Amino acid sequence: MTAPLKTVEADTAAVMPEIGQRARKAARVLALAATVQKDKALAAIAETIRRRKADILAANAEDIAEAERNGTSAAFLDRLALDEKRVAAMADGVDVIRDLADPVGEVTESWTRPNGMTIDRVRVPLGVIGIIYESRPNVTADAAALCLKAGNAAILRGGSDSQRSNRAIHAAIADGLLEVGLPADAIQLVPTRDRAAVGMMLAGLDGAIDVIVPRGGKSLVARVQQEARVPVFAHLEGICHVYIDKAASLDMAKSIVLNAKMRRTGVCGAAETLLVDRAAAPTHLKPLVTMLLDAGCEVRGDDTTRKLDARVKPASEEDWSTEYLDSIIAARVVDSVDDAIAHIDRYGSHHTDSIITDDKAAAEKFLREVDSAIVLHNASTQFADGGEFGFGAEIGIATGRFHARGPVGAEQLTSFNYRVRGSGQIRP
Repeated sequence: MTAPLKTVEADTAAVMPEIGQRARKAARVLALAATVQKDKALAAIAETIRRRKADILAANAEDIAEAERNGTSAAFLDRLALDEKRVAAMADGVDVIRDLADPVGEVTESWTRPNGMTIDRVRVPLGVIGIIYESRPNVTADAAALCLKAGNAAILRGGSDSQRSNRAIHAAIADGLLEVGLPADAIQLVPTRDRAAVGMMLAGLDGAIDVIVPRGGKSLVARVQQEARVPVFAHLEGICHVYIDKAASLDMAKSIVLNAKMRRTGVCGAAETLLVDRAAAPTHLKPLVTMLLDAGCEVRGDDTTRKLDARVKPASEEDWSTEYLDSIIAARVVDSVDDAIAHIDRYGSHHTDSIITDDKAAAEKFLREVDSAIVLHNASTQFADGGEFGFGAEIGIATGRFHARGPVGAEQLTSFNYRVRGSGQIRP
């Protein structure tokens, strides 16, 4: 069974550099590990998670009880909570990652120069990845599996609210690594709630950490982006839009909007703003708004939307740029697809946006001109997920424009080098 939580506050300044050194050493081993060995480790991790389901759920129940005592919101509790289905999905996700092609060593390009030299561009691991996250204990397994598949070591710093759950999951990961002869130090869990540990990770742990991935609320991600002295893969907010074009099927629009908003309101891919083309408003707006209200979603609307139902609350300017992560949506009427794109450009967060339409030209315009990491046509924004992209899982969603963008899976956790082969060539 999971041991009672004992927070290790002892000398963070000494503990953290040691974790970094051990991770750097383990990263060198993982970088050279054969695909079969990594896959055996992932299989062992998945099986151990399943075998220790009772321990993981017991630990999670303690975390939930503490969160409830602290007055935590329902949306936050949903992100924290595990049940048998979620634990099974966690293990299944590790298996999916195991079955992916190993990105390490893949030759992405190859060419021969006029002087006879051959040049290969080859995927290589990034090294040591620091993951700082809140609430979701499944991130412990997802991040570990993706880092391992891509030959990277990982230092995991979960939220204090989920520390018991994270410890139980991490114990399964460590046993899986040791079972196949890989170092347990390849995946380490920061053993302290001391917030100073986060600052030390952001500083790079004396060069041990190669990249930081934050997963959590706006304040956490903002801090990481402001203070990190190493590269960051992150998104600050998931202000996701669904635009109902004038050529949208009402039945499809209703199905997608309900799913995009209400399937899970606390995920970063949940829709936060509904945009409806003025030409579609007479037939589409009221059914959509009524559906959301009847489903228990608060609607904050512009003047046109407010006239449809007394339950609609007035939207403020701030609402158009708010990530609610709750059963709340902002709704407004726009004049055209161009107007929708302009709204998204002004208020969006470059995360995930969707157009619902049967007009292929409008769809292609939206897909081409909306500058977001994920842009969808006739599909829910809740597909903003590495597992749904076939990555097995994701370590996060990146909205920047360098290296990785969108769901960050195993392939995105690699860099590359150039391998040049000659036969005695010298430069004139």
